[in-house]
Amino acid sequence: MLPTLTGVGRLTGDPELRFTQSSKAVASIPLAFNSRRKNERGEWEDGDTFFIRGTVWERLAENAAETLSKGMEVMVSGELRTERWEKDGQKHERPALLIRSIAPNLAFAVAQVSKDASGQQTQTGGRPQQGQTQRSRPTAPPADDPWAVDQANGYSDKPPF
Repeated sequence: MLPTLTGVGRLTGDPELRFTQSSKAVASIPLAFNSRRKNERGEWEDGDTFFIRGTVWERLAENAAETLSKGMEVMVSGELRTERWEKDGQKHERPALLIRSIAPNLAFAVAQVSKDASGQQTQTGGRPQQGQTQRSRPTAPPADDPWAVDQANGYSDKPPF
């Protein structure tokens, strides 16, 4: 079983979205975690920093690439693993994070959340091809949505129940 990391980090670069040959979305997300603390004088100072490249797949990859950007503070959870590869006859390895959940920290950002349409389809009925994304966002709330805004009368401070 791989160890799990859950914490608050900061993106050191924008997510890099790409697609596999089988049209699965994958995004690399560079992250930094640090230990910030107050010193003897009561001033904040940064301690050690842990840099790691996170990876997200499929809908989470597309949503992260559309939502997150360099410098954002995020809450993230995933499994730690070791990536290994060989280049020019040299073996390399580095820690990596298989991200299961990632979200902006709302203490430092404002987010407008909308439900992601599952089973996203292209006009031809298939999944998006490499370099192609298509979002289906509702233009109006469903007629039976009790929390929807009454366009004629505006917002109401009364709950819909």
